[in-house]
Amino acid sequence: MSQHFDALETRAPEVREAALMAALPLQVAHAQAHAPAFAELLKDVDAASVNSRAALAQLPVIRKYELLERQKAARAAGGSVFGGFSALGFGKAMPRVFASPGTIYEPEGTRGDYWRMARAMFAAGFRAGELIHNSFSYHFTPAGSMMETGAHALGCTVFPGGTGQTEQQVAAMAELQPAGYIGTPSFLKIILEKAAEQGVALPSVTKALVSGEAFPPSLRDWMAERGVAGYQCYATADLGLIAYETSAREGLVLDEGVIVEIVRPGTGDPVPEGEVGELVVTSLNPDYPLIRFGTGDLSAILPGTCPTGRTGQCIKGWMGRADQTTKVRGMFVHPGQVAEIVKRFPEVRKARLVVSGEMANDSMALHVETTQPSDDLKTRIGEAVRDVTKLRGDVLWAATGTLANDGKIIEDARSYK
Repeated sequence: MSQHFDALETRAPEVREAALMAALPLQVAHAQAHAPAFAELLKDVDAASVNSRAALAQLPVIRKYELLERQKAARAAGGSVFGGFSALGFGKAMPRVFASPGTIYEPEGTRGDYWRMARAMFAAGFRAGELIHNSFSYHFTPAGSMMETGAHALGCTVFPGGTGQTEQQVAAMAELQPAGYIGTPSFLKIILEKAAEQGVALPSVTKALVSGEAFPPSLRDWMAERGVAGYQCYATADLGLIAYETSAREGLVLDEGVIVEIVRPGTGDPVPEGEVGELVVTSLNPDYPLIRFGTGDLSAILPGTCPTGRTGQCIKGWMGRADQTTKVRGMFVHPGQVAEIVKRFPEVRKARLVVSGEMANDSMALHVETTQPSDDLKTRIGEAVRDVTKLRGDVLWAATGTLANDGKIIEDARSYK
């Protein structure tokens, strides 16, 4: 039995990169021509020139709040509910529309495995001819459909369990004998605990693909002790599958249908490999062609490739949120402001703003790594802090390499007692 979903997974890295960079200018041109929002956002961009990661990094990052603002404005004006980001309109080409908190609306096209979830299911051990118990929600959000369409593409049958009704979920599993479960890890834990409480055996459920929540090793081991091998994937309602776990358990392998960058939070600037930053994704989906979409999630690129033979880049997985905006003395300070300060000083390698003290009596200090510390530089950085944030703050030197690699640009260390 093949260990890989298709030949794309085992391409030489340089072949994959060449294919992605060849597809990139075509996708930019397609977005400009068919998605009105990108026609505006990228109006001065020569699509043909966007054929490298360096060129891609020059395009603006579109963050979820901007997507929401454009959707709301367009709806208020009687325009597209998608804010001009969808290349599809209502009708046969768009069988479903989903909603995420905000409310943000997402289209679903007609292509098989539209959200590209079959690849993650295969890596989790699911194979054609099996029955899958799908406990992701089937209303409003696309999670249920994301998994169902992937399962169908893989050749599996789906029981749409949805959420809630734990006793009925246990009964259905006992009677239908599915090969595995798909849903959140916490709900699978609840189902397994309920089955144990009722004395109901679920011997067929030996594997699971989980998402939507953190999946710590402790919970993975808890499931393994009960005969269920759980694997996680990282996907969003806007982008579909981004990365998935394999039997190697060494990070998550990037999907073949996306171009992923890790950027410094609050900016669009790529960080060095291994440094934690915000995941920015360019989707090659022609129906919803999101270019440099900022997920707001933190992660990092791992060195090397997956021991399973998959040659795509791996990421650490979800490591928290990139939006670290905080309020200091009644003023909002956000990561983009810290990045703006750093850009003014080529001598600065890295910086972290630490807010301390107690609420209503707080202070902030910019911790700076530089190879050229001096009183003059400290004074100029302090002036830049006041200029950009409109707040006074100390400037403290930090030894090179001592600021944590956790993606934090702003650390809120205040006491909230």
